Amino acid sequence: MCGIAGIFHLDTPKPVDPARVKQMLDALAHRGPDGEGVWTAPGVGLGQNRLAIIDLATGQQPMHSADGRLTVVFNGEIYNYRELRVDMETWGAEFRTQSDTEVILHGWRRWGPACLDHFTGMFAFALFDADQQCLFMARDRLGVKPLFFTELPDGAVLFGSELKALLAHPRLRRSPDLSAVEDFLGLGYVPDDACIVAGVKKLPAGHHMTLRRNHRLPEPQRWWDIAFPADARGSAKDLEHQLTDYMRMAVRSRMVSDVPLGAFLSGGVDSSSVVALMAEASRSAVETCSIGFDQPDLDETSHARLVAERFATHHRERVVSPDDFGLIDTLVHHFDEPFADASALPMYRVCELARERVTVALSGDGADEALAGYRRHRFFVAENRARGMFGNQMSGRVFGALGRAYPKADWAPRPLRAKSTFQALAQSPEEAYARAIGFTAPEIRARLFTPEATRALGGHRAEARIEAAMRNAPATDWLGRAQYADMTVWMPGDILTKVDRMSMAVGLEAREPLLDHKLLAFEASLPQPMRLRGGQGKWLMKHAMRRYLPEDILYRPKMGFVTPISAWFRGPLAGEADRIARGAALANTGWFRPEELSRIANEHRTGRADHGRLLWQLLMLDKSLTRLFGA
Repeated sequence: MCGIAGIFHLDTPKPVDPARVKQMLDALAHRGPDGEGVWTAPGVGLGQNRLAIIDLATGQQPMHSADGRLTVVFNGEIYNYRELRVDMETWGAEFRTQSDTEVILHGWRRWGPACLDHFTGMFAFALFDADQQCLFMARDRLGVKPLFFTELPDGAVLFGSELKALLAHPRLRRSPDLSAVEDFLGLGYVPDDACIVAGVKKLPAGHHMTLRRNHRLPEPQRWWDIAFPADARGSAKDLEHQLTDYMRMAVRSRMVSDVPLGAFLSGGVDSSSVVALMAEASRSAVETCSIGFDQPDLDETSHARLVAERFATHHRERVVSPDDFGLIDTLVHHFDEPFADASALPMYRVCELARERVTVALSGDGADEALAGYRRHRFFVAENRARGMFGNQMSGRVFGALGRAYPKADWAPRPLRAKSTFQALAQSPEEAYARAIGFTAPEIRARLFTPEATRALGGHRAEARIEAAMRNAPATDWLGRAQYADMTVWMPGDILTKVDRMSMAVGLEAREPLLDHKLLAFEASLPQPMRLRGGQGKWLMKHAMRRYLPEDILYRPKMGFVTPISAWFRGPLAGEADRIARGAALANTGWFRPEELSRIANEHRTGRADHGRLLWQLLMLDKSLTRLFGA
């Protein structure tokens, strides 16, 4: 795991100043505290900060082929590198290191861009081929590892693991992208196809691109996609065995490490399953860690402790206060772009705790998206059944009228909060799901923006990409379409961004075995009742894990990291709410109505409404704009 950065000249191969690359690397020092390397040649410069995980002695980067033709910088891990190495040696490849990085060099020489199909892992890398005078950049299937890039006016292309690496280059012009602000307000993060800094892009998950001399900057090319064919056949018991085998192989492949390794353990189904399979494969006790809270209704440590005792792990836990808002500026620094998922706060703390003992930690991320484990999936399937009973046109008329007439009742018990359900039923499935997965509703954003900002957006909507993903999804049912949007929009934009930035902030490598692409392909082939049955998400996984885990772990309500942000803005962060109301950086942009910002802050402070999530989002946006643009 590391941070990578570099410069490539598309036109004249001008000399690259190593100090420029070094300056970009310095911004990524937290990602790789174990070493640094810079290499330059006419028209190209590559650099890497190293977090040493595999081959501590000879795995330094940038790494060159024996003949000097190829040079690569690489962030991530190739989990099947040992098997690839054996295959490569049979056709004459000679290895000089024990590193997984070296298989990228030999893979490119043999297969070119098709080498990606042979790699199992998480990665973002840039490879320079001196013979072809090209720079090949690639990102892993799911987007576990990030890669930003931009073209300067002089034809130089900058790339780096985080936005801050590009911002370290003095010739990058900084101006905010209003459409990315709309995306952030609508989704809670800036998605893979956007960036808060105008002109900067992210190489999308499952894409590659080849930069060539005397050619324009190309469009990224997709090399991998997930499909939900729901065509698996076999009894539930047979499918259980297959699922367990795929999970077992995914976990074991991610336990390869030359440094101490452990796992996050929340006590939920996913992390508990990973720990169970790690314990099965390990001769020594697994290192596990959990974060607890000093509020009983938010604390899951008793469940984590139960799993730790069951598998005799070396377990550590730390109780922290949910009032951990002192990390706000740390979050803003590490995310660069505004990021509204408040679970980043406890995520940082659990990474911090893990790093005290281990350098690599396995997480349980991915199962909810792959196997329909979120409550929104259950609601979506139920809503679609209702739509099927009435038909689309009748649903729009009947439920649209009910949605307009029914009072908003956030204070009421959940069964009585029908307004949002009626509104969802009045929409198409993709419109309803885009709203369900969103953060701030379109009508609220419409009130926030000034008329000038609305005109400048030109009809751009944050939800449009989710709707398009669902319409174009390679899936045979609506649940698969929703899950496809989860995997291609939500997962890289929110979940994986959070895990990458918070783990890298403390020099920890996080691995997600439940995002193994072979495991995902199998799960996506399962018929809908094997994913979601009787209102129970992850149905087959829970059945498969009964031999490992007790029922009160498998079937307890899902919690996740919770932070009391609404209470913060009526207490210790009330001053921040007032600052937002008075304007701060947000008002200086000219994008937001000052009277609307003031209304939101005042209603929340006086208890007339709960705008806690929106205030948190506005605070993150305000601080990010100030840091990036001095707004």
